[in-house]
Amino acid sequence: MWCVMMNEKYKQDFLKAGAFAGEVRAFGKALIKKGASYNDVIMKINKKIIALGARAAFPPQMALNDVAAHFLPIPGEDIIFSNEVVKLDVGVAYNGAIGDCAVTVDLSGKYQPLIDAAEAALLAAEKSIKVGLPIREIGKTIEETIAAKGFTSIKNLAGHGLGYYKIHMPPSIPNYDDRSNHLIKPGMTFAIEPFATDGKGLIYEEGGATIFSFVAKRPVKTERAKKLITRIESYQGLPFAIHDLISFDLPLLDVKQALAELLVAGSIHGYGPLVEEKHGFVAQAENSVLVDDQGKVFITTRIQPSAQN
Repeated sequence: MWCVMMNEKYKQDFLKAGAFAGEVRAFGKALIKKGASYNDVIMKINKKIIALGARAAFPPQMALNDVAAHFLPIPGEDIIFSNEVVKLDVGVAYNGAIGDCAVTVDLSGKYQPLIDAAEAALLAAEKSIKVGLPIREIGKTIEETIAAKGFTSIKNLAGHGLGYYKIHMPPSIPNYDDRSNHLIKPGMTFAIEPFATDGKGLIYEEGGATIFSFVAKRPVKTERAKKLITRIESYQGLPFAIHDLISFDLPLLDVKQALAELLVAGSIHGYGPLVEEKHGFVAQAENSVLVDDQGKVFITTRIQPSAQN
């Protein structure tokens, strides 16, 4: 269940996608500084992905402070960084294989211990991975490591399986002991992403979505919606941002109206910003993992993928 017969092409595709994602994460992290423009950082990250001969697996994004994920400024707006806690989340698709990773940067000088907790949890989880390990043990390790640092893991966010053109699929990799009985098996590819907070440890969705994914092609009435769904299909099931759809023949107002129609029709799903319930600050750390047919574990989003025994 949730694993594949991993031929050499599959393995190399996912190792390459992970290596690219790790390189893009390091590149983007270096751009996050006081006075930098959010939109400029995202633009440079997108150009970097293309220069590598890959494509974005989802819109690169930076969630700030108490927002854990799924945040982009609306088109026409920008943010100039000052003293935020910035979570950079990037995904790269290479031949359809996915590398997904994240890092947190503290521009305030106040929240490094929170970041250290998330990163320590990620490292401890990575070290625990082996064939036959109950996946719940990964969550337990994450929760206990974050708690030992004086913070709380976010329980309703989790890591996830990765596949060709799929960034969220089974298995779920929890950030606490969820009592599930699933095991790590050869042929699995997945992302581990601890979220640490000084808040309650739960998130909720708030605000309008700027990030979407295709669900199914359903009947729509307007030409603009028909035109937009054709464009959306070019993403091959990968998520996209409203910013990606704006063009000379489909301006922002038309895109917004078409997206609203597609949402009502059930053709697409929107992802609103995920906010910590008590508005605690949030840090995220994430790497992608491949377990090959021999049971060897690769942390693919390290810049030089390395294997564990």
